[in-house]
Amino acid sequence: MAKRILDCYASDFAGFSKEDLLTSIGKSEGRVILCETIGTVRPMLGDVTNAEFVSAMGADFLLLNMFDVKKPEIQGLPAGKPEDAVRLIKKLTGRPVGINLEPVEDLEEAETSPLWQMSDGRRATLENAQRACEMGVDMILLTGNPGMGVSNEAIEATLRMYRENLGDRVILAAGKMHAAGVLSEAAEHIITKEDVRRFREAGADILLFPAPGTVPGITMEYVRELVSFAHGLGALTITAIGTSQEGTDTATIRQIALLCKMTGTDIHHLGDTGYTGMALPENIQAYSVAIRGVRHTYHRMAASVTR
Repeated sequence: MAKRILDCYASDFAGFSKEDLLTSIGKSEGRVILCETIGTVRPMLGDVTNAEFVSAMGADFLLLNMFDVKKPEIQGLPAGKPEDAVRLIKKLTGRPVGINLEPVEDLEEAETSPLWQMSDGRRATLENAQRACEMGVDMILLTGNPGMGVSNEAIEATLRMYRENLGDRVILAAGKMHAAGVLSEAAEHIITKEDVRRFREAGADILLFPAPGTVPGITMEYVRELVSFAHGLGALTITAIGTSQEGTDTATIRQIALLCKMTGTDIHHLGDTGYTGMALPENIQAYSVAIRGVRHTYHRMAASVTR
C-alpha cells in the first residue's frame, strides 16, 4: 500500500502507479509541495537545473512549465538525448514530474509576451499527451499561461479526449491559476462549482484553483467551498500561486500558505516566476515550514535520491 508522500523516498516514487501516487498525496493531509519550473531559461544556479534547486528546497512534486514535448529543453541538464529529459530529471531529483499542456483554441488571438510564446509541442493535443506519457511524465496539467486565451470549455473537451484515449496512464489535472487571457473567466469566474463538476465528469483526477489572495476576489472561503465540493466528487485539489507572488516576501508567502491550508487543499503549488524560472528558494522553504513544520521540511530536503 502506498505510503504518504511525507514518508516517501525516490525508490517509492519510482515504483508508484498512478493510483499509488494519488493515494500517497491524499494520505499526506494537505502537506504536499508542488513547484513549477521553466527549463528554457538560464537556471538560477547556472549549471544546476531549477528542478533540482526546488527539490533541494523541499518540493515533493515537480511541474515543468513551457516544456515542449517535441523539442524538449531543460537548461542545466547533463548531456543526453532530448527525449530522455523527463527521466533524467526524475533520476536527478527522485521526484514525480508533471508538465503543463495548454488547450489554446486560437493562437492568433493570444495576447502574450515573447516569454510565453506558444510552441507546437506545448499545445494540449492528443499526440503531445501521448508523447508525454512515453517520456515518463506522471501528471498532465491542463491550464493556460498568461494571455493564451485558454477557456474552461477547451479544458473540459481536452479532458474528455485524454481520458478516452490515455486511460489510466497518467494523472490528469485541470484548472486555471488566473484568467489566462479570457476576461469573462476572470476573478470569481475563473472556476465555479459547475466547472468543477464538468471537469471531474470529463476525467480530471485533480482540480486546480487559484490560491486565496492571489487573484482579485478569490478568498479563502470561496476556495474552501470549491475544495470541499471537489472532494465530495472524489477528486484531489491544488491551490496555485500563479501570479508571481511566489516572488513575494516570506511573511506574505506564509500567510498565503496558511490560507491555502484552511481551504483543505491537498497540494500546494508555487509558480515559476519569483525570478523567471522558479519561485524564490527561501519562499519554498518558508511555505513548507508553514504547512508542515521543520521536521518534514528538512526530511524532504535532506533525503538522498539514492534511497
